[in-house]
Amino acid sequence: MEKDSKIYVAGHRGLVGSAIWENLQKKGYTQLVGRTHEQLDLLDGAAVRSFFDEERPDYVILAAAYVGGIMANSIYRADFIYRNLQIQQNVIGESFRHQVKKLLFLGSTCIYPRDAEQPMKEDALLASPLEYTNEPYAIAKIAGLKMCESFNLQYGTNYIAVMPTNLYGPHDNFDLERSHVLPAMIRKIHLGKCLNEGNWSGVEYDLNLRPVEGIDGTSSHENILKILDKYGITSQQVELWGTGTPLREFLWSEEMADASVYVMEHVDFKDVRGVHPEVRNCHINIGTGKEITIRQLAEMIVETVGYKGNLTFNADKPDGTLRKLTDVTKLHDLGWRHKIEIDEGVRRMYDWYLKGEK
Repeated sequence: MEKDSKIYVAGHRGLVGSAIWENLQKKGYTQLVGRTHEQLDLLDGAAVRSFFDEERPDYVILAAAYVGGIMANSIYRADFIYRNLQIQQNVIGESFRHQVKKLLFLGSTCIYPRDAEQPMKEDALLASPLEYTNEPYAIAKIAGLKMCESFNLQYGTNYIAVMPTNLYGPHDNFDLERSHVLPAMIRKIHLGKCLNEGNWSGVEYDLNLRPVEGIDGTSSHENILKILDKYGITSQQVELWGTGTPLREFLWSEEMADASVYVMEHVDFKDVRGVHPEVRNCHINIGTGKEITIRQLAEMIVETVGYKGNLTFNADKPDGTLRKLTDVTKLHDLGWRHKIEIDEGVRRMYDWYLKGEK
């Protein structure tokens, strides 16, 4: 990419998109294009076509997606498959029609089978059934990956798909119902600390910034306690879903951004298509190759936050996949490695959260 190339970052306000935007700026790219959801609804095919007609980007980074944690994936199954398929169809389709030079599609390691051999190599894709809880989302992401691969094979495009592990970082989603596991735990344990210490100003500030089901800091203490109790947060304990035994891998979002820009700058489809006549699984895992149990992570957050109450796990709630660790051999061979470990990342995450940003 040239420094004055026009680069469209879809989802530039999100967890990864905002980090990619900042990374590109730091590296001297001057023509970045982004639109908020209010400015451009990526579900609207006509609007997306008009946007591409007007802007004509040289490069596209598709970081926009409809995402959430176990609870949200279990409840909003239709939304997760329909919205993500539609976003991908519109953005990738218009990228092809407008002959962009290169596209980067961000997927998820939830594409891999529930019982995939660990650590998960790219070749594990479609080898056996998916995890049920996030199956619709995974199918949508697999479709996006295959769309990129198929356009490359049929039309000679240069669309690269990357599959990040669990991400966390600035501008994450801290919604108690819809967020991923790490930001949800940070918020729950922070609110538990505030209640445990009788710090109502802290609770009210938090809820004014991020209301929960219409309850904000101006609501009565009774209503606040009731809604927080629904999510397992009381003055005496914080309850988390599952047994705490599943193993997970986490990557700081700004490192995901750095890996994404690295791939855009240094990796082409020819570098990942392989030599087998049946070309498949050309995507790239992005992760650390290191894992931690959910219980260990929760205890790390408890220590970081300074919470003195009880931490419990509700084994009646689903754990999700028991182990998900990426094999990052391909990524390392292409020349990129992570630097920020989980303990440093949790400290950074909580410091950012305390600043009261959204």
